[in-house]
Amino acid sequence: MPSEYTLLITLAEATKLLFVIAIGACVGSLMNVLVYRLPRGLDIVSPPSRCPICDTRLTWRENIPVIGWLLLGGKCRFCRARISPEYPIVEACIAILFGAIYAVWYMLPRGWGWVAWLRPEWATNGLILTWPMLLIVLTLLSCLAAMTLIDAKTRLIPLGLLWFPAIVGLGLHASHVLVFEARGLELRHTAPGTRWTIPLAGPAGWWWVGASIGGVIGLAAGNLLIGLGLIRRSFADYDTWEKQALEQEAADRAEQAGSPIPDGENRSGAVAAEGRAIPPDLSDPEAQAELWIQYPHARREMVRELAFLAPCVSLAILGGKLAQHLAGPWSPDLMYGLEPAHAVPLWLDVIVGSLMGYLIAGGVVWGARILASLAFGKEALGLGDVHLMAGVGACVGWIDPILAFFAAAFIGVFFEALRAILARRVRRTLAFGPCLAMGTALVVLCKPGAEWLLGMILHRTINLP
Repeated sequence: MPSEYTLLITLAEATKLLFVIAIGACVGSLMNVLVYRLPRGLDIVSPPSRCPICDTRLTWRENIPVIGWLLLGGKCRFCRARISPEYPIVEACIAILFGAIYAVWYMLPRGWGWVAWLRPEWATNGLILTWPMLLIVLTLLSCLAAMTLIDAKTRLIPLGLLWFPAIVGLGLHASHVLVFEARGLELRHTAPGTRWTIPLAGPAGWWWVGASIGGVIGLAAGNLLIGLGLIRRSFADYDTWEKQALEQEAADRAEQAGSPIPDGENRSGAVAAEGRAIPPDLSDPEAQAELWIQYPHARREMVRELAFLAPCVSLAILGGKLAQHLAGPWSPDLMYGLEPAHAVPLWLDVIVGSLMGYLIAGGVVWGARILASLAFGKEALGLGDVHLMAGVGACVGWIDPILAFFAAAFIGVFFEALRAILARRVRRTLAFGPCLAMGTALVVLCKPGAEWLLGMILHRTINLP
């Protein structure tokens, strides 16, 4: 009887794991749609999936993740055109990622050693109590995977892929904690120093409550000022400058080749072998990146971005001081130094924790962008990178994105060194967005194991005779 019960439990857990893997494969299929359609400006819902060669609408059989490609032999059933293996590879990778995360976080016992220690502390509360956080992480990693593929190919980051996890993170954190408060539930296992699945300001963190709310209002005020035309959006004149730069370059090259371009003809382009100007191939992301960094007014544009951020910073400081004042009077406390008359309620602390992550993570990257651009006179990083890390912060709090930002720098150095070694084979550099995505994945998935390993090393060091 015990053996039959154990078998049933094992089969039930295996069924759950297979279900999660299947969901991952379907999400991977959706990622393929996003990677194909977003850079082309196509709707992600309509029209239904079609063969890009013969334009025949695909049936449900062709759309089965991984298996459909294998059954078709990698070729379209209707026109026999080759189907890229990228599609099943992406679907399989996302499926394996989903399954591995679920297995490590909710299935493996502690006795499995270092693998089980990759489980975050909050996951030990069980799937029933923590599934919203699991959904947040899976959504974040899926969007980062799609963003990495798009950025690596086009050097562009669709902002929708960065806003979506931020909205999901804030929405699920808020609804999760409100349900907990309404039912009187609590998480018994959380990371040290917090009482939720992400870092929080704490019961005495009224300054952060006011600062986070004020900062979000300040961002809305900055966008309102742009909408009213009181301040200009940064790099608003780039397209005009690009056109003029290409025309001037084409004219210079044509003059050097001894064949000036007649008035009225297209002057934007490179010079062909016979000395005539031809339209440039700006479809190459590497060429676009090289042209982008030649923009000569980066320092001026950083001043405009500082003007945009001024309401955010000002209202954050004002909001923090106001919240501190309203939470008073403050009395001495051994743990917090000063204790407010009213502690920050958990529901507000969690919502503010997500907002803190959004503002701090985005602010760190934006600050690095502004300082580096002012120092070098060229745009350093992109606003897409700012939105990326802000979205990460809204999902996992403010600590992990900062660690991921520094990890991304080392990842970028590694790939640059690898590119230098394989210079004859690899012609283009890796955009920084994929480095940020890889750094985020490493921190989110491996930080619990790194903390456990560091704790073991410190424990053994301290207890050495």
